[in-house]
Amino acid sequence: MSTSATRIGTDIDEIAPGLFRISTAVPPDVMPGGFTFNQFLLLDREPLLFHTGPRRLFPGILASLGQVMDPTRLRWIAFSHVEADESGALNDWLAVAPQAQPLCSQVAAMVSIDDLADRPPRALADGETLCLGRRTVRWVDAPHVPHNMECGYLFDETDRVLLCGDLFSQPGNDVAPITDSPASIWAPSEAMRQVFPFAPVCNAGDIVNRLADLEPRLLACMHGSSFRGDGGALLRQLRDALVADIPSR
Repeated sequence: MSTSATRIGTDIDEIAPGLFRISTAVPPDVMPGGFTFNQFLLLDREPLLFHTGPRRLFPGILASLGQVMDPTRLRWIAFSHVEADESGALNDWLAVAPQAQPLCSQVAAMVSIDDLADRPPRALADGETLCLGRRTVRWVDAPHVPHNMECGYLFDETDRVLLCGDLFSQPGNDVAPITDSPASIWAPSEAMRQVFPFAPVCNAGDIVNRLADLEPRLLACMHGSSFRGDGGALLRQLRDALVADIPSR
């Protein structure tokens, strides 16, 4: 992905108290159809960043985060799975924040991050929680949903926010930071899923159902708008669609 600081801008929006969406909108002439790369900052006693962003976008993301806090205070650099937009700038963040530590699944630590990261990771087991201060977050393993065996998600138990990575990814670069409309999330994300389908694992519906049972009130999506509302219902809709697809794959 070729980028230009004059063509690609990064914005930061507070989409819930102490939860900031950092978004870089990539125009259609750079990426067909346009696209957004989103990171989420949870401000707390131990600030946590979910998704690092790609390395080439790091300067703009760093500058945007710096509008709301001193980046050197970051304590946790977390991500769903190992991929350029999820963890590509991990070592750049570790260089900026001397007390920061990678936060990932046990599988991610074992197969990748113990070697790739410049600092040892904190590896979370399925269901393990971590107190950030006011908030407590819980790790949920989700292997291959949508892809990568080390995949998983963080759930903010305090404010009921699911940091849901690639789930409900939406195309386009001109999207609202957050929406209350389930249809505006479902239709574009399902269209994108048909082009980039999930890994064909037989228990995908069960994994998504576990996430739905958390009853999130906000879905923080890595690509596109975030959703505020009945996240459990939207996740069960995704569960049903994944289960319906299994026989055809």
